[in-house]
Amino acid sequence: MSSDSAQDLIAAVKRACDRKVALCLQGGNTKDFYGREPCGEPISILSHSGIVDYAPTELVITARGGTRLTEIESVVAEHKQMLAFEPPSFGSEATLGGTIASGLSGPRRPYVGAARDFTLGIRMINGRGEDLKFGGKVMKNVAGYDVSRLLVGSMGTLGVLLEISLKVLPVPKVEQTLMFELEQDQALALQNDWARKPSPISATSYREGVLHIRLSGSEKGVKAARARLGGEKIDHGRKHWHDIKEQRHKFFSQSGPLWRISVPPTAPTLNIPGSALLEWSGALRWLITDTPAQKIRAEVDKLGGHAVLFRGGDRENAFHPLATAVHKLHENLKKAFDPMGVLNPGRMYEGI
Repeated sequence: MSSDSAQDLIAAVKRACDRKVALCLQGGNTKDFYGREPCGEPISILSHSGIVDYAPTELVITARGGTRLTEIESVVAEHKQMLAFEPPSFGSEATLGGTIASGLSGPRRPYVGAARDFTLGIRMINGRGEDLKFGGKVMKNVAGYDVSRLLVGSMGTLGVLLEISLKVLPVPKVEQTLMFELEQDQALALQNDWARKPSPISATSYREGVLHIRLSGSEKGVKAARARLGGEKIDHGRKHWHDIKEQRHKFFSQSGPLWRISVPPTAPTLNIPGSALLEWSGALRWLITDTPAQKIRAEVDKLGGHAVLFRGGDRENAFHPLATAVHKLHENLKKAFDPMGVLNPGRMYEGI
């Protein structure tokens, strides 16, 4: 179904509760591949769109959930500002609601913060059809539980996102991308050494013996960093990071299940066969492999990390299994926000 206002969406959720029918929340559907298989009657938020408020001097933008991500990025770019967590869109139809619901962040994430860190406030419909607001439009506005950030990455299982307020940041004055030819262990050691020192690094990637790093900041700061770090400057840096963020890099065109593995940046090379690309100074490792999920997660558990089946393969257990206590917490949150279980049921874990 299609809705053109918040009241229509509220009414739709209430009807679903009365009928005990599950709803499948939809925006641009550019991330339908992520998580467990969507189910339920489709309900679109696309018509509930538009920028509600934008205060460039306050570095805050508020927009409705169905607003195209490209529209928001275009508007803030006119004021030389950006969504600093560099959210991947995976298509021009991507919406703000889907971006926040998925909670994904791009190459700049470990150096400035994740989507959760830039989410100031949210207006939502819970599973009872109630119109609720949490947070606000300033950084310090929450006493007690920070529900706004709780909803980031919840995959629509806790509520329909009507409006989101985000902090934006100025675009760096200068950016340069440097390239180094290194073995993987050398690249990991070097990145961990850089992390212990002040440096304007804003992105890293490693693939097949080549380490790329991006420097962002003032002209003087970037120039000094390049002189200290060395490396070869490349001219296609912007395209490189865009291709990494949007998974248009040739690495992602390979066949096979794609895993998104998070480990401490100091973790050694993974003892898992397959083709790999590393980001976030080694903390994020993309792996294309046919290795069984149980073996992958056993290896990642030893390193204190977690592994998500990002694309392809058996989606039944896409997300890393939760510890018993944490799983119970997820169940309790689902019951509090969506007691009838009508919103994107089972999108993350079975029964939640």
